[in-house]
Amino acid sequence: MNEFLAPASGFPPPADTRAAASFVADFAAIGAAARRFADAAPGRALLDCLGGNAPHLAHLALRESDIPPRVLAEGAGPVMDEALALLREADPLATRAAIGRILREVKRRAALAIALADLSGAWGVEQVTAALSDLADASIGLALRHLLRHLHERGTISLPDPADPERASRFAVLGMGKLGARELNYSSDIDLVLLFDPSSSVYRDDSQSAMARLARDLVPLLTERDADGMVFRVDLRLRPDPAATPPVVSLAAALSYYESQGRTWERAAFSKARPVAGDRDFGASFLEQIRPFIWRRNLDFAAVAEIHEMKRRIDQRRRDAPGRIAGRDVKLGRGGIREIEFIVQTLELVWGGHEPALRIPATLPALRALAAAGHLPRAAARDLAAAYRALRQVEHRLQMVEDRQTHTLPETEAGLARFATFMNMPDAARFAAWLDAVCETVNAIFADFFDTDPGSGKDGAPDPGESGAAPDAFAGQAQSLGFADPQHLAVRLRLWRNGTLPALRTARARELLDSIMPALLRALGRQTDPDLAFRRFDRMLERQSAGVSLLSLFQHNPALLDRLATVLGAAPPLADHLASNPGALDALLAPVARFTRPGPALRRLLRDAADLETALDTLRRFVRREEFHLAVATLERRISADQASLWRTDLADAALAALLPRVMADFAARHGRVRGGRFAIVALGRVGAREMQPGSDLDLMLIYDHPPEAAAARLPPSQYFLRLAHALVAAITAPGAEGAIYAVDMRLRPSGNKGPVAVSLAAFRRYHAEEAWTWERLALTRARVLAATRGFAPVVDAEIRAALARDIPPATTCADTVAMRARLARDAPPAGPFDLKHRAGGMMELGFIAEALQLVHFRGAPSRFRQRTAEALAELEACGALDPAEAGALAAADRWYRAVQAMRRITGLADPRPDSPKSALAPILAAAGALDFDGIIATMEAQAAVVRTSFVRHLGDPRGITNPRGDTA
Repeated sequence: MNEFLAPASGFPPPADTRAAASFVADFAAIGAAARRFADAAPGRALLDCLGGNAPHLAHLALRESDIPPRVLAEGAGPVMDEALALLREADPLATRAAIGRILREVKRRAALAIALADLSGAWGVEQVTAALSDLADASIGLALRHLLRHLHERGTISLPDPADPERASRFAVLGMGKLGARELNYSSDIDLVLLFDPSSSVYRDDSQSAMARLARDLVPLLTERDADGMVFRVDLRLRPDPAATPPVVSLAAALSYYESQGRTWERAAFSKARPVAGDRDFGASFLEQIRPFIWRRNLDFAAVAEIHEMKRRIDQRRRDAPGRIAGRDVKLGRGGIREIEFIVQTLELVWGGHEPALRIPATLPALRALAAAGHLPRAAARDLAAAYRALRQVEHRLQMVEDRQTHTLPETEAGLARFATFMNMPDAARFAAWLDAVCETVNAIFADFFDTDPGSGKDGAPDPGESGAAPDAFAGQAQSLGFADPQHLAVRLRLWRNGTLPALRTARARELLDSIMPALLRALGRQTDPDLAFRRFDRMLERQSAGVSLLSLFQHNPALLDRLATVLGAAPPLADHLASNPGALDALLAPVARFTRPGPALRRLLRDAADLETALDTLRRFVRREEFHLAVATLERRISADQASLWRTDLADAALAALLPRVMADFAARHGRVRGGRFAIVALGRVGAREMQPGSDLDLMLIYDHPPEAAAARLPPSQYFLRLAHALVAAITAPGAEGAIYAVDMRLRPSGNKGPVAVSLAAFRRYHAEEAWTWERLALTRARVLAATRGFAPVVDAEIRAALARDIPPATTCADTVAMRARLARDAPPAGPFDLKHRAGGMMELGFIAEALQLVHFRGAPSRFRQRTAEALAELEACGALDPAEAGALAAADRWYRAVQAMRRITGLADPRPDSPKSALAPILAAAGALDFDGIIATMEAQAAVVRTSFVRHLGDPRGITNPRGDTA
């Protein structure tokens, strides 16, 4: 946008100088104070502006002549505070006429004060719209208190607190649209939904007719215009099925409607809803109950098409041309306010179910949040925010003129010139250029957002024919895209187009499929094996029961097709996961990976979980989705395997930190609590080292503590914590529709599988002081507290450090480690050359080097222990145990092994061979930094040689042990 063309600040000059002069004279005639104000330059500028541009405001100023001087002297804030206080303090038992006069007087005074703050530039759009919304809230509140109290006095209802009629009345007024978002304009309707609970003791059996009368009284009290003016126009048509329902809807009827019949436009409407008057707790409870209707769990890109269709119908009634501003509707027209609102509401409806932080009613904060979340380019969000402010300013000035609910600019040149002056622009041409630039910026972003057609292409969708051999033209086109089997492609595409698949039975689904077909085939054709990628997509589509939402998602996200094709082409496990869980596609769309900070996102999602089972379902979905996202990001080489391992561990940390207090609370509800009891989850192995691989189990140890005299309500403390441990492990491993949260391995706890599932802190201390085997001390070098009750983590960490500091002769540690390696070589030999963990010089030996050398060199300095292999090697280099070259070579081997291991798991290619599918082998070669299969073998042997040489140098040669002995305690 051309910001230099923006309107100037300060009171605009008068467009009609005669009218201005006449108004100034009328104002000065009110009295001496008014005359002094009119004679002063600031006062004269204000009065000229009103008299020469806005007859409605001029009329208000003559009636409320104290407001202009007060606003210039004090600002509009004190006037607003005074006005709102008058509404709050009014007696609800006053007569209907008295209440009407108060409402209209406050509206006149507040509206004038707000307009003056707006025209002077003292208040921006956000302050203006918030003040108008606060005025509406307070006005509705007074009107409702008056009506409820009078119903109570007549015995029609029985209020719990007649002195405060709104409290616990089980009657709520929900503000919708601009009022709900606190974005009201000067002449807005206020969209309201009136809701009550007839089952409450407040209401009698025949209460529905009484509530209908209340609504009929409320509307004219706010809407009718008399000599004192008008308060607000009221629209009750956003209630469920307005043609068939009474103006006040019962709670049961509203819930039933939104659970079964609610439409997309109603989801959009309720995304802005808030209680504005009445029993606000009751209103908030209702909105919470329909939250699943508003915010869908799965991404619903069909909503994009529905909202676009709404805008298309609006556009059919208006044909605005670029460059033509006269007669333009700044709300509904090309590049208008509605286009900005549609972009925001659509993105919020699509993503808000997953990301509660995006459930923001107001447009400007929502734009900032959508940009921060990566769902809208930051530049686009900035342009839309600037345009929104500009368009709202134009809308406000249009309505100030005559207090009309208008959004349309003057049709005539003279009218446009006058309005340009009111906008503080030098002339109509400059105003038109500025506003046209604003609107064209908005329209370009809107068109880019809604009108994307990934299927458009010069060649269009290929025609596979009706039956028999694939047509020559089709076969040629398919082969040019890279497909080797055009006949199979043709047969399957015919089935798709005939609606044979359940997902493609509707005409709309087949329409969407045709629109994406060219882009889909191009994306699949770019894979190493296009035919295999196509078969996997076909299998995924076959498993869907409905296709409109899925295909809409592809239509509005062209980049998703390329990313999906990459997954289908290279990673069968991920492709199978997609086929069974199409919701996993959500992860491919998230522009900012949530795994960078999973904790806050997970806590927001869990706020909605009412019980442990709901929390477990949420955790399973979240972990599976983020694991899938991490795997895809690694496959696409957007993140390194090293970074993925850190983020995968962060995900596990966040999941268990969120789960532990919920399991403990659920357990306590059934078995009571141990007073002073403490509990910790200790991570070992890969999760402890923050080196989790795709599909890693969680190696865990559970530790508890309690005062000697403590007792639980129903169980002895030791039994209590053992049962709690079993409940926690069951919660982590219990399968759901998304699988388990994680698999758990507890063999690294004291005494392994023979020991209890959880150990007391005292038993842990005693065991590691007297009985622990060397393999257990090796494992303990990876230990860290993953989650714990308040204050317990540092206690457990100190005990772990103390156990690691146990003074064991270095020769014993080395000998036991070598013997253990020899025994594992005998009992668990490598399954093949790519068994990177068990092979000679593999990941196991590399881990032993880092663990054993830390036990040898750091036993007197436990603060130097590091769980992560790379950090341990760096610390060993720093203390002189490893020379820099050796430490660097081992660290490089560690990175190489983990990168290749991760890619093998992601692609499902456990034992790569020269003749393995190229689509799966290629990512592994890339992860290994090898050009071909021979290259990866050579690099693997070189890495293994580095590790084995170091193992032998520092610990000993396991090949020399013919009869591996047991470990030493």
